Amino acid sequence: MTIQEDIKKACEAMRAGGLILYPTDTIWGIGCDATNEEAVRKVYDLKKRADNKAMLVLIDNPAKLQTYVEDVPDIAWDLIEASDNPLTLIYDKGKNLAANLLGENGSIGIRVSHEQFSRDLCYRYQKPLVSTSANVSGEPSPANFSEISEAIKDGVDYIVQYRQEDTAKAAPSSIIKIGKGGLFQIIR
Repeated sequence: MTIQEDIKKACEAMRAGGLILYPTDTIWGIGCDATNEEAVRKVYDLKKRADNKAMLVLIDNPAKLQTYVEDVPDIAWDLIEASDNPLTLIYDKGKNLAANLLGENGSIGIRVSHEQFSRDLCYRYQKPLVSTSANVSGEPSPANFSEISEAIKDGVDYIVQYRQEDTAKAAPSSIIKIGKGGLFQIIR
């Protein structure tokens, strides 16, 4: 299967409200349409995660931030531009996303993917994707595809073929919470 066929099948699953298992710029993730509240609920159920714990969103282009964030502070553009490694920024107020995806205070974590596959997937889907570690809440995050549990694999509607054989140990992104006036806090 070509990468483009893989992306097409993943998009079809998400358009039908389904979940996918896919490689990102960090670790393997469970994904869905970040604007579909029912699909987001399925992710929480699969992970056995409390729905008041927000999940992050992947996009393919920083220009799309303004579609999903009320106010993008200037520091965000600088951090995105300067970052060589995957970086998730937490913004105060998300918008145009599934309500159950936002934190209790309305915040949302968004990462602009620079990895080819997940960036192409976001581009082709034309909506932001949920990206949360492919594990049951409280269990270790899998460093590669071979460490993902059967329960997670069985709980999704489509498993991306690309990079399944990759055994490199991936790490999660850095996380920075940014607020008004250029204030920021390093979370991880």
